[in-house]
Amino acid sequence: MHVLVTYASRHGATQGIAERISETLRENGLDAETRPAASVRNASAYDAFVIGSAAYMEHWLKDAKSFVDRNREMLAARPVWLFSSGPIGPDPVDKHGVDQKVAAVPKEAPELVAALHARDHQVFFGAYDPDQKPVGMVEGLGMRFMRLVPAAREAIPAGDFRDWPEIESWATAIARELLGQSMVPAGR
Repeated sequence: MHVLVTYASRHGATQGIAERISETLRENGLDAETRPAASVRNASAYDAFVIGSAAYMEHWLKDAKSFVDRNREMLAARPVWLFSSGPIGPDPVDKHGVDQKVAAVPKEAPELVAALHARDHQVFFGAYDPDQKPVGMVEGLGMRFMRLVPAAREAIPAGDFRDWPEIESWATAIARELLGQSMVPAGR
């Protein structure tokens, strides 16, 4: 079974998650390939998909949404899993007691899950390096603001908050499901 793990990432944290998912799928006996969503030209060459995107301002990045839009009908007929990355910080809940993963679910996630018959959608914590060059005007303005207002800098924790065991466990569950499926004779 040939699995595509495709992603849209701004600063590399989501790419790292996609690469770890693909690596875990391969370790569990699947043929898995990792590619940026914008680079995939022939999605029909794959049997199953794991599609992920960084979430900014409550939405997936354009490249991931475009990949889904271009391939919606074909994706809906094959096994698909979705993931988003975005929340940062060491705490699973914010100062108001809100689960950060629940709060970070992109607005389009429920529609994507329904339209693609996705088997699951997970939100994973991401990473933030304040020294990385901003991407886009909004990020650039935000970085300038944070340099001017020390309290703003302190409000956004820097670091890598990706939970690798959680990501690997999720990917292992995907592999088990796909391998169980691939052992069932066609027509059953």
